[in-house]
Amino acid sequence: MATELPVLNQADPATCCAPLVREPLSAADAVSLAARIKALADPTRLRLLSIVSASEGREACVCDLTDPVGLSQPTVSHHLKILTDAGFLSRTKRGTWAYYALVPGALESVGEVLAP
Repeated sequence: MATELPVLNQADPATCCAPLVREPLSAADAVSLAARIKALADPTRLRLLSIVSASEGREACVCDLTDPVGLSQPTVSHHLKILTDAGFLSRTKRGTWAYYALVPGALESVGEVLAP
């Protein structure tokens, strides 16, 4: 049974937590950080992030993401929703297609929490 990730504050991905080595995480911060790390802990999602990040303007249409990962559009959309809910991607709808962009600072914010 899959568990739903909590929807995180997408406005400011850096608001998660203080660095682990400076002070203990609160229970809420631990849940938030674990959800974000869990979203990254999937090879397909890491590939999708790298493809979006390497795309022109750091943005890609879902229609352009299915072939590179070799999965169906609904499966890719599911992975993109998890990354969006975790605060790594933003989504805009243009006509019938959804476009995903890397949220500035989102990946760095996870690294900063884990950095010594």
